[in-house]
Amino acid sequence: MPSPQSSITPPGVDPVSDTGSLTPAERVVPTWTEPLARRASRPFGGPLGRHAVVGRHWFWTPLRVVLLLATLTLALGWLAKSPCVQEHRSSSGQLELDWGGSRQYVAMCYSDTVPLYTAERLDQGAFPYRDSWVEKQGDRDQVRYMEYPVLTGLFQWVNAQLAHGWLAVARTGWLPGALPVVVYFDFTALWLGLAWVVTVWGVARLARRRTWDAALVAVSPLVVVHAFTNFDALATACAAAGLLAWARRKPVVAGLLLGIGGAAKLYPLFLLGPLLVLCVRAGRTREGLRTTVTAVATWAAVNAPLALLYPDGWREFFRLNSERGADPDSLYNVISYFTGWPGLDGPLQPGQTPTVLNAVSALLFVACCAGIAWVGLSAPRRPRLAQLGFLVVAAFLLTNKVWSPQYSLWLVPLAVLALPRWRLLLAWMAVDALVWAPRMFFYLGPDNKGLPPDWFLGAVVLRDAFVVLLCVLVLREIHRPETDLVRQAGDDDPCGGVLEGAEDRVVLRRPTAPGEPPAVGTSASAPAP
Repeated sequence: MPSPQSSITPPGVDPVSDTGSLTPAERVVPTWTEPLARRASRPFGGPLGRHAVVGRHWFWTPLRVVLLLATLTLALGWLAKSPCVQEHRSSSGQLELDWGGSRQYVAMCYSDTVPLYTAERLDQGAFPYRDSWVEKQGDRDQVRYMEYPVLTGLFQWVNAQLAHGWLAVARTGWLPGALPVVVYFDFTALWLGLAWVVTVWGVARLARRRTWDAALVAVSPLVVVHAFTNFDALATACAAAGLLAWARRKPVVAGLLLGIGGAAKLYPLFLLGPLLVLCVRAGRTREGLRTTVTAVATWAAVNAPLALLYPDGWREFFRLNSERGADPDSLYNVISYFTGWPGLDGPLQPGQTPTVLNAVSALLFVACCAGIAWVGLSAPRRPRLAQLGFLVVAAFLLTNKVWSPQYSLWLVPLAVLALPRWRLLLAWMAVDALVWAPRMFFYLGPDNKGLPPDWFLGAVVLRDAFVVLLCVLVLREIHRPETDLVRQAGDDDPCGGVLEGAEDRVVLRRPTAPGEPPAVGTSASAPAP
């Protein structure tokens, strides 16, 4: 049954574009519904009063408060990484980064941004995908190029150029100076911070009646640890903005944004599968195909110039992903370590492709996607887009041979939109963020007073178990939509766009048994089962 706060959007009103016109009674108040928010409100006067005047302040709207929280959390994230960009003078008097004594691990401040500045030859002005270098791999030389997708590689190059320009002006005395890598890191952190703010903004708009749920994205412990570990905030911003465009019934814009995100990190393209499945169920395949074709065409248009001009450099990302073995934080490595199993391909030589591992990982992901598609087409009520999107991205991370720590950021916006249960999500985020500590001391090594692999891999198992639990709960709410907090508040699918209010056209399920409610698309078309 809907909660006392729920309210169905009046006919003729766009539930997305008119979120600002919702009355206080139509919004979910977290200090009434979330025990965690209720306790957190006590230092500020306690829960909102039943007769409080809401929505009258000229500046402090819920969205602006959430964005302020995001800014403060990002500032903490920058401070957490700052020990790795501290300078000191060496014994020869030369200014350099203070990474002595494995500081990047002991201080747990490691960020890929710092070593990549020199490893990718950005400090020398190298242009990604065109310029190469040679690295030793075992007993052979390997020609190397920029190892990231196109937009992420160009993002790094642009920041390097900005850093060089800053230092050129600094040498005239007009700006403060620093080591080039420090300036480069700060420019990178600035844009990544703005990208995460866009992510939070997108989630706040998508949450609609539950705007305050975006606070979970804003204050997530994973943001403190990983916002500046790598460049994944670029993709989360594009994914959130793409979902918002779809929710606002702009399928071409949605495809454009998802395609741009896919050119930074591939995961935004994974959202196209759930979108198409739900469009098939609702008989809105044309809109789904428009978004999908636009996304693929955008990805191709962004990649084509560099693929044509520098094919070897462009293929580097795909070559490395094909040749790398199971990363330490993958389930394959966990099983191998604790059982002594040599792995699917056995011992690998440098540069040897783990053919069987690649095939098994791909097949497992495809099988999971097929199962999620079945859920989307057979559930008693059409699932929400965020629910299926979360399941697909989680399935990829769990079955993939690589789960880099910052990949967990991909799940944060989708988890908040799919399963807005505050205590549960904050517990998962805290556990995932805390994996960083044993990871750093695992890389430090027992010989340097680090931790043995058991601690790190045990934390990885706990993190994965938490993600599996979230998936189970999402599946439970899909099959029991009356337990879905978003639908209890009165919305059908805030991310649904053209899907919201649409009748089901294709439902793959067994015949309805006597007394069993029929499948329905939305609460606007029929009562919820």
